[in-house]
This record gives sequence, structure tokens and C-alpha cells, in this order.
Amino acid sequence: MQYRKLGKTGFEVSEISLGTWQVGGKWGDPFSHENADEILNAAIDAGVNFIDTADVYGDGESEKAVGRVVRSRSERVFVATKCGRRLQPHVNEAYQPAAIRKFVEDSLQNMGLETLDLIQLHCPPTEVFYRPEIFEVFDRLKEEGKILNMGVSVEKVEEALKAIEFPNVTTVQIIFNMFRMRPAELFFQEAKRRDIGVIVRVPLASGLLTGKFSRETSFTQNDHRNFNRNGEAFDKGETFSGIDYNVGLEAVEELKKLFPGQENLAPVALRWILMFDAVSCIIPGASKLSQLTSNLQTEQVPALTPEQLAGVKEIYESKIKPLVHYTW
Repeated sequence: MQYRKLGKTGFEVSEISLGTWQVGGKWGDPFSHENADEILNAAIDAGVNFIDTADVYGDGESEKAVGRVVRSRSERVFVATKCGRRLQPHVNEAYQPAAIRKFVEDSLQNMGLETLDLIQLHCPPTEVFYRPEIFEVFDRLKEEGKILNMGVSVEKVEEALKAIEFPNVTTVQIIFNMFRMRPAELFFQEAKRRDIGVIVRVPLASGLLTGKFSRETSFTQNDHRNFNRNGEAFDKGETFSGIDYNVGLEAVEELKKLFPGQENLAPVALRWILMFDAVSCIIPGASKLSQLTSNLQTEQVPALTPEQLAGVKEIYESKIKPLVHYTW
């Protein structure tokens, strides 16, 4: 496992880390603590030392699982969670310092921890990024020893660029993959300049970039890849990176030609992300052990050649860019 610095936090984190949305629900399966324990322990055994969760994953069950496993291990494992999505309705006006404080205290209780290594605003409405009082509450929480660092999870590049103007923002979690390239432009440049840790989520476009889906693939009723394709439940960009499913399949077929003999595209897609030095870590999820194993295989994938990088960019430019580039 290779490690990279997570911006101003100073943490040295595994470049392949672990996201726990899949462990926590909306992927078709009910929450299983036994499954979560198996995946989390196997990840740590493999050198993963950064785990991202959220209070809404499995309605708190994901946080409980992460806290339980981290407390049981001797290794230093950095824990990041997120807050804000429990607000109903999830609107700008609902974001208040007292509500944020309560979410942080609830997460600490869920995980059985005294301090959170990283707390992130969980894709709040754009207006929240223009409210200093929301960011200031995290300074108070840090003074009280409840958090070490704060960051943001965003939908849009605009939100990321605004967030890093606040000096206490240490990390930005953002969607970046072969089907979502815009962050590599101005945002990555500014993140490096300000020493911001970049955490990449949705790195496989909800599984599309594994190359294992087809038009016949079906998703269960409570899997967001079934019910959120047009943004019915939350931001459309979280599901297949906002790409029309069939267009995504066509682009994947082009990628398979670019990487012949690569039955599982996932490690190649993850290696592509790691070619960008602004990236601190990737947090692919896993709902089963085989998916974690696949993600960890990235460490054995050689750097992509200039020809391969150009080929990926050409597929994006011709098939994907007109559909998503200026939306997020």
C-alpha cells in the first residue's frame, strides 16, 4: 500500500482507502454488521488506514460498525464522517450551528470515540458555502477537542472552490473519475496551492467503470442505481456520475478496446485517478469482500501510458463531456 499526505491535516493516508456507503445501505442490501466487520477488518489488514462514513449511512449503523472495528484495532486508523444530510427538509435554512453541533456529538456517540479525525459537511446546498457562521462552529468544536479537522463533501466544482476559501477547511471530497474530469482543471490546481486534501468518491461511477454491467443488468428496488437515475432522491450526479446508463455502457466498451484483456476495469479506472498528484486518496466502497480485493489490486497496476491517458480523454471528450462537464 502506498500513502499520501491528506493536505493540511498532515495525515499520511492510504491512497486506496475505504468508503462505507455500500456497507451502509441504498445499494440493495440491508445493513449487516457481520459483513461490515469482515470488510473493514480486511481493509485494515491490507494497509487501509482511512475510512469514510456518514451519519445517514444505514441510519447510523455504518458509523457504529466503523467505530467498533477501529476501537478493536491496534493500528492508527483515521476516521472521517459527514453531517448535514439528516436535516429534513435538506435546505440552506435548516443548516444552523446548533444542529451541526448536535450531529457531531451524535456521531461521536455512535462510534464510541472522543474525537473525530475529520468531520465533513455532507453535500449541503450551495448557499451554505457562503455562510461563515456554519464554518466557524467547527473552530469551536476543535477547541473543545471533539474534532481534529473539518472538510466538505461537494457536488459541484464551484462549491469546492468556495469552500477552500475558509482557512479551517482541510479537505474536499469530490466525484472524480474517467466520466467526471472537470475537477482536474482549476480545482486541483487551487487545492494543491492551498494544501487541501482531495478525497475522491464515486471513483467507479457507481460500478459502471468495472466493465461488468450490461443492458440486462438489473438493480434491486432499494438500490439507488435503480431509483435515482434522474435524481429522484438526491443529486443525480451521485448515480453513475450523472451519465445516462446506456451512454455509459457505450463508453465502457470503448475503454475495453483501450485496455484489451482487462476483464475487470476497476483497478485501471482507479489507477487513472491516482495519476493525478492532487489526489490524496480514493474511497471506493465495497459491499462484499471480492469488491475490496478488486479495489486493492490497483496497487499492482502500472502507471498508464501517455497513449492510454490520451485515449481515456478522447472517450470522455466525445461521449461524456457534453452531458456532464458543465453541470457539476
